[in-house]
Amino acid sequence: MSSKVALLNRITHYIVNRKGKQMRPMFVFLVSKMVSGGEINERTYRGASVIELIHTATLVHDDVVDDSNQRRGFFSINALWKNKIAVLVGDYLLSKGLLLSIDYGDFDLLKIISVAVREMSEGELLQIEKARNLDITEEVYYEIIRQKTATLIAACCSLGACSVAPDSDHVQKMKMFGELIGMAFQIKDDLFDYGDDVIGKPTGIDIKEQKMTLPLIYTLNHCTPEKKKWLINSVKNHNKDKKRVKEVINFVKTSGGLEYAITIMHEFKNKALSILSEYPDSNYKTSLELMVTYVIDRKK
Repeated sequence: MSSKVALLNRITHYIVNRKGKQMRPMFVFLVSKMVSGGEINERTYRGASVIELIHTATLVHDDVVDDSNQRRGFFSINALWKNKIAVLVGDYLLSKGLLLSIDYGDFDLLKIISVAVREMSEGELLQIEKARNLDITEEVYYEIIRQKTATLIAACCSLGACSVAPDSDHVQKMKMFGELIGMAFQIKDDLFDYGDDVIGKPTGIDIKEQKMTLPLIYTLNHCTPEKKKWLINSVKNHNKDKKRVKEVINFVKTSGGLEYAITIMHEFKNKALSILSEYPDSNYKTSLELMVTYVIDRKK
């Protein structure tokens, strides 16, 4: 992470000291150990490092895009050093990650990661495009979260498999496993927007940003035309009005939006667990099962 530029070192030091759950590198290690029967190599370590670097880069850029002042309970980079520096730091982290793979000739791993970065950008842009009209269907929503969130967790899992068993069936199977977890993970994230718990982001922020999440989509598709009109108008024109946002949250809660999203989240979780069931029992498999459960039980 170190650089000759003092400012950059100061910022990267701040990032490293406020690291999050590091769930994604954990997926890399656990999948590679499950697939290989406990063996990992230098490629696995590099793959996990690249994932964490690129994930951090996307978070730094996300905070700029979302104009968010908080990340993981601390000030975001853009809040402390402004947008221009945050964008450049994100670029630096991204290039550091890609160079780590290139320097050691891990081109198969680099391809997995590069596809994930491309899909994440597409997912974010698709979300912005659809938010303008609020005409999003459930199918489009799944495509957005598949690209935006699930694709990186899918990359972690396929990369873990690829680091120890390149060109094997495990790579594709673990990609699917990671994608399913990622879908459940994002739906859980959407549910936080309706919760009262103190978490990393303030409640109602998705509505404020006109992001169409699963509880809201379900409610829009299952309410009267008058209520639908009121909901769309609230999200489009009154999303900064705290009282109105609270009314929207309460309406989604009473309309069964949360229960529906929770049901779908569990469906993704169960599909992920069924892929794991094809593997022989081991500590690594058990840990992965715990990780899947953690994704939907976490409190932040």
